[in-house]
Amino acid sequence: MKILVCITHVPDTTSKIHFTDNNTKFDKNGVQFIIGPYDDYALARAVELKDQLGASLTVLNVGEAETEPTLRKALAIGADDAIRVNAFPKDSLFVANQIAAIAKENGYDLIMMGRESIDFNGGMVHGMVGELLGMPSVSPVMKLEVDGDIVKMAREIEGGKEYLEAKLPLIAGCQEPIAEWKIPNMRGIMSARTKPLQVVEASVDGVNTEVIAYQLPPAKGSVKLVDKDNVPELVRLLKNEAKVL
Repeated sequence: MKILVCITHVPDTTSKIHFTDNNTKFDKNGVQFIIGPYDDYALARAVELKDQLGASLTVLNVGEAETEPTLRKALAIGADDAIRVNAFPKDSLFVANQIAAIAKENGYDLIMMGRESIDFNGGMVHGMVGELLGMPSVSPVMKLEVDGDIVKMAREIEGGKEYLEAKLPLIAGCQEPIAEWKIPNMRGIMSARTKPLQVVEASVDGVNTEVIAYQLPPAKGSVKLVDKDNVPELVRLLKNEAKVL
């Protein structure tokens, strides 16, 4: 069995974000980058499946040379080898096309990724890859078990959970609690240095979107505290100032 885990290279959630060139470019100076948290869940579950099933596990990132430390961390966590598509991840369809091209070439049985990246939060790539490959795509997957060529899953839906079964090959967009994040140990870190990391060029160059400008969220406004027994004042504020009544 061959498993492919697609990971993103995203700013740490504690990083302070700034833009340059009249808010048209993201300023990477001083920003710590990590594996996307949802991708981390996918990777952790894939490592478990690798150990259970004797599968091979490849990690893939669409990104420039600066993303290689992120791929090395994934190798330290337990992946066997890594592929980097040497291109900036310009938009969701561009990334999906790169993943689909690699998947067609290598014939993976199970493709796993996070339900969305935490930088753009599009949540579209897994569905696009499924369409490009003609494979079923399920998201957000909270539980995933493999029994022969059948994948048993649970996913979150409005008001509850949905339990599904599908045949391999399959694409899964993952989230917690599919597995617990794994921290690389010293042995894994040392072995990651010698594991294969292949760099390939992008399969297509076309881009369908263009960034015009970025905008930070507005600063939080002031807060008014109302005594718990002063209901008339609370109602007045909600009606006249917040205008939600």
